[in-house]
Formats: sequence, C-alpha cells, structure tokens
Amino acid sequence: MTEALLVAVVVLWIVVLVLLAAVFAMSRQIGILYERVAPVGALIIDSGPKVGEASPQFELAALDGSKVPVGQPATANTLLFFVSPTCPVCKKLLPILRAIAREQKEKLRIVLASDGERPAHEKFYRDAKLAPFPYVLSLDLGLAFKVGRLPYAVLIDAAGKVSAKGLVNSREQVESLFNAQELGVASAQEFLQSAQNA
Repeated sequence: MTEALLVAVVVLWIVVLVLLAAVFAMSRQIGILYERVAPVGALIIDSGPKVGEASPQFELAALDGSKVPVGQPATANTLLFFVSPTCPVCKKLLPILRAIAREQKEKLRIVLASDGERPAHEKFYRDAKLAPFPYVLSLDLGLAFKVGRLPYAVLIDAAGKVSAKGLVNSREQVESLFNAQELGVASAQEFLQSAQNA
C-alpha cells in the first residue's frame, strides 16, 4: 500500500514538473509574440494636409454660438475630432475624449466637428452631454482635411501645424496621436518602422 502511494506521489510530481515546464514555455512564447505585435496607432489615410504642414485655418461658429478658431496659432494643442450622430464608434469614444480632456486640460483643447443637418446635431449634442466641447458644423472643414471615414482625428499643435492625424477606433489609437507628436514622427507606424530599420 505504501509503495502504491509512493508511486502515485512521484507520478504526480512528474506531472506537476511537466506542467510547470509547459507554462514556462508558453509564457516565453507569449512574451515573444508581445514584442513582435506592437500596438497599432491611428491609421493615416494619406490625404489632406500632411503631418508637419500648416493646418488650414478656419473661424467657425459652434452650436452654442461661440466662435471657434481652428488651425490658428493658440496657447494649447487642438484635437479636432470628426464625429457623426449615427456613428456608434464615435459614441463609444466620447467618454475617452472626456477623460483625455480632464487629463490634459491645460495643454489641449478638443473640438468636435461634423457636417449635415443642424437639428440632428443639436439633439446629439444635448443627449450626449457634449457641452464641455465646442461642436462645429462645416462641410469645408471636412473637405480641407479630406475626411472620408469616421471617427477621424487631427492633432494641431499650438503653432498651427498638423502634428498627427488618422482614423481612430480606440483609446490606444487616440493616444497614439499624442505619442507621435511627442516622438516627432507622423505616426506610431513610422516610429516602429524606423526602429526596425535601425
């Protein structure tokens, strides 16, 4: 009986050691995959003003009646965020924009932009509680930045130059615009490409 118990304990220890080796091997592989698969930043659609160029300048009326300068030299960066009341991804990103606005309140001004019928946008503005953000309607603004898909964001620095831009579908992609600006590159993809070539 004791021999059978001893054999069972030895077999169990062998199984535990094999499982530990398997877990170690899998964690190593996950680490390698994590290094290879870098987070993807905002998708740049190569149209409109290029990163580093001066932004088109506008002075637009917001839904609340205030004047909103876009692309002009300012005291803070401007995140121009193109939205639509019918875009579910845009609605998903609104709490993220609120959090970013709180985190960077002194360094960043967020402007929501769209085009279309004013009543639908006014309802969206009220229902989504977007009063903290200027909300402008301008077909010309979207055309100037060649916005073809939503949600699309353009980061304009205090000097009025385009710092980063792209199609954004997640918090990581929105934050990649700020990372690209800090790194002095057009996009996260450009940074990763240059790092791989070095």
